[in-house]
Amino acid sequence: MTEISHDRLLIIDFGSQVTQLIARRLRELNVYCEIHPFQSVTDAFLKDFAPKAVIFSGGPASVIDAGSPRPPKSVFDLGVPILGICYGQQVMMQELGGRVERGEGTAEFGRAYVAPGAEKLDLLEGWFGEGREQVWMSHGDHVAEIAPGFQVFATSPGAPFAITADPARHFYAVQFHPEVHHTPKGKELYANFVRLAGFTGDWTMGAYREEAVEKIREQVGDAKVICALSGGVDSSVAAALIHEAVGDQLTCVFVDHGLLRLNEAEEVVGMFRDHMNLHVIHAQEQELFLSALEGVADPEIKRKTIGKLFIDVFQKYADQIEGAAFLAQGTLYPDVIESVSFSGGPSVTIKSHHNVGGLPEKMGLKLVEPLRELFKDEVRALGRELGLPAHFIGRHPFPGPGLAIRCPGEITRDKLDILRKADAVYIDQIRKHGLYDEIWQAFVAILPVRTVGVMGDGRTYDYACALRAVTSVDGMTADYYPFSHEFLGETATRIINEVKGINRVTYDITSKPPGTIEWE
Repeated sequence: MTEISHDRLLIIDFGSQVTQLIARRLRELNVYCEIHPFQSVTDAFLKDFAPKAVIFSGGPASVIDAGSPRPPKSVFDLGVPILGICYGQQVMMQELGGRVERGEGTAEFGRAYVAPGAEKLDLLEGWFGEGREQVWMSHGDHVAEIAPGFQVFATSPGAPFAITADPARHFYAVQFHPEVHHTPKGKELYANFVRLAGFTGDWTMGAYREEAVEKIREQVGDAKVICALSGGVDSSVAAALIHEAVGDQLTCVFVDHGLLRLNEAEEVVGMFRDHMNLHVIHAQEQELFLSALEGVADPEIKRKTIGKLFIDVFQKYADQIEGAAFLAQGTLYPDVIESVSFSGGPSVTIKSHHNVGGLPEKMGLKLVEPLRELFKDEVRALGRELGLPAHFIGRHPFPGPGLAIRCPGEITRDKLDILRKADAVYIDQIRKHGLYDEIWQAFVAILPVRTVGVMGDGRTYDYACALRAVTSVDGMTADYYPFSHEFLGETATRIINEVKGINRVTYDITSKPPGTIEWE
């Protein structure tokens, strides 16, 4: 467990798909919190963690079923405020003497409205100013009888106990999800909860920076650190933070696998060498990677080939650094959460190439992961705190396998050159129209088809490409960006006119869950 000096809020995860959003809402309020699956939260854990408040997440189970998830009974004896959400409300009622029933005609999924009760509640300050409030429900079961000591403070058509509380013990329970966008005043509810719990909002990036630097110095000592620098926000901020802590003890290795965007290697290496004075090894291994990928069309084989070669190349250059004992990674908090299976069983493989997996064990190195407590937006805030250029901090995410997964089918040098040029035009258009910062990720994919077209007085047989642009906060979910027809027409015209080899442009308007924001 990470040692940290801030007051801590514990989120006990019962398997909700939106548990991470609870943590994000709290971090936005400058409150430090951690998510832990219910089976990990033992009496000993609670004593060691010493939370200032606890939140029970939602979940897919029914508290009526035998063996359904439960918190340890000792959590109710901590003397700290507790907030139960959806399943969290139901398990709180069931454990404290209430009763939950199957949802026969009372299930609610989606938008609903709660109406206030007669009594006022501090948790609901700012609510019900104009009558009922919109919330987001997702429940089949419902509370049929509240636990002793609880009162009803709001109801909905399908949830007669939509908001309940035992104010004397600071126990609060809501049937809906305050963390989602569709509960407009959910943030106010969380703000009220942490205020009632006595949090002072001391979780800031300035404070985190100071603490992280001290932790890195304590962990590393006089040893040397190597960092796989990709040029992405995560590895860049990690490198900048570690460099501030240990200076020339850090060496970055930038592996150029020939699958980068136009002029990307020069921009990244130049920025860190010239702007930040970091020691960067530019490993130019384009031929090695591209030769190994010749004739390979299967996306999973591409990823594994690139991942294996990356490890081999990184090790080759890292072996040249005498005294290296630590490997730096830009692991983020969502990576940490998702590596822990809620059910205890294996999770589905979505991406097989992530960070520098396998290197620590193979090279006998210890890990330095200074960002593992942060979400993506917090990493960007830390980058600004460290003085990284704004245009660099705001860069769209770029996958480890690079253009290999934006080139479905077989990869050729010719297709990569076409793709780089088309992508550069597309991004230039987005910047020119002032849209870059509104979009979470945008890119071009060259499709594994060729189309017949007429350009001028001649017939062409060239590639089609697809434009992709999505909006997201942290990559957990994404929706397509609604470009105007004028923008799409202008962009398609530029690509066809300026990029030899493309004669047709399409725009992908599908929404994506986390693992499929990229193409393959």
